Amino acid sequence: MNPFQETTERLRRVSQAHVLVGAENLEAPALSRFLNQINSLPLEELAGMLTQTSSQKSRDLSLLSPPNVIRQDAASSMEFRAVGEQMIRRGQVAAFTVAGGQGTRLGWRGPKGTYPATVVTGKPLFRVFAEQILASERRYSVRIPWFIMTSPQNDADTRAFFADNNYFGRQKQEHVFIPQGIVPCTDADGNILLSGAGEIATNPDGHGGAIRALHSSGALQEMSARGITQLSYFQVDNPLVRVIDPIFLGAHVGAPGSSGEMSSKCVSKRNAAEKVGVLCNIPTEAGSRTTVIEYSDLPTAMAHQRDAAGELAFGAANIAVHVISVEFAMRLAASNDIQLPWHRAHKKVPCLDATGVLTHPEKPNAYKFECFIFDALPLARCSITLQTSRMEEFAPIKNAEGEDSPASSHRIQSDRNGAWLESVGVIIPRRADGSVDAKIEIGPLAALEANDLRNRSTIGSIRRGEEFVI
Repeated sequence: MNPFQETTERLRRVSQAHVLVGAENLEAPALSRFLNQINSLPLEELAGMLTQTSSQKSRDLSLLSPPNVIRQDAASSMEFRAVGEQMIRRGQVAAFTVAGGQGTRLGWRGPKGTYPATVVTGKPLFRVFAEQILASERRYSVRIPWFIMTSPQNDADTRAFFADNNYFGRQKQEHVFIPQGIVPCTDADGNILLSGAGEIATNPDGHGGAIRALHSSGALQEMSARGITQLSYFQVDNPLVRVIDPIFLGAHVGAPGSSGEMSSKCVSKRNAAEKVGVLCNIPTEAGSRTTVIEYSDLPTAMAHQRDAAGELAFGAANIAVHVISVEFAMRLAASNDIQLPWHRAHKKVPCLDATGVLTHPEKPNAYKFECFIFDALPLARCSITLQTSRMEEFAPIKNAEGEDSPASSHRIQSDRNGAWLESVGVIIPRRADGSVDAKIEIGPLAALEANDLRNRSTIGSIRRGEEFVI
């Protein structure tokens, strides 16, 4: 059979033969691209994805319990840091950024990692992370590979951005770009939609597709061959994330109750109504396991429940920062019995109607499928959650205005940087609400943490409203 016949037969087997109706009228190059797109999709999984997401029942959340959160103190931090620093020096740690998003919600044209994120100089997110990795490489006399998961929509632009910026002073070969997988969009009956003649409507498979992408690209095998045992996982929108955190790495492999497979960081929720997933423990056949419950699924009574100290009992906000062992990722990727569950969302997707005319629906008409990386947590034998400070490590840029916007992120960045300077004796102007009344930026090459500023105590003071950069 020729490629057209082979693809037709494959589509018939999965009851999606309508996809190729009229395709024989395409020009040869367009038809070839269309067949390649079809054959790159997980068509045989689609029926199972539909069944799974259609039959998913709400979990019994009445048995949820708060997670076992590790709160750092001086002694444990010193112990964990020593273990983590040894791993870094031995070359056992790699950075892994999930960077498939575009800056659409921000009004930005291009990969979100190219968005200007810092307070004064407007360094793009990718540069902030690169400088952190470079500073860690210099501190520990080691090369740290950086794996970046892109999407088909932004892969070429992301690679070009790194090349145009000379890889931010790092070795080119230490950057590995991995496009994530894509899945077809369907209507309510499970029929694949077309976004145009010779083009299937698709969407990226979510940050949970990271495990599959790392495996299929050969990245996991490369890590194993290089002696890398741990991945420092984070998403692209948080300029305060600690890309290589020795304390977190040490807790991941050395804290009581950790299997060293997958660990998480959390911050305290601002309030019961904050729209953020929370880390919890849930009973399973294999015993209590850590999981993430989306804010929309957490019962109101639980969201407002308080513990003996008066804190929110379910207040461990998931900030999408994890350490994942390479061995654990390889086990998940290789097992046919262990798969991250699919989730689906009802969305508006432009598509061809029955007459072949492109329509732009006014209400949701299609289903998009994706996986979430936090669904791997219950698959780890034992998982720990390390609590950190929101001001120190969490200032995401997601929205154009309001919470998690550039403005809110800049305030948090300035507050953190001001606190660092105050710790070494610099006088910082503050507003009535306690926030820093200046724009303060501290680059990762100048300091990765407050203690790195001790030789800068001669600064003296910063003026109200000043823009200050180190």
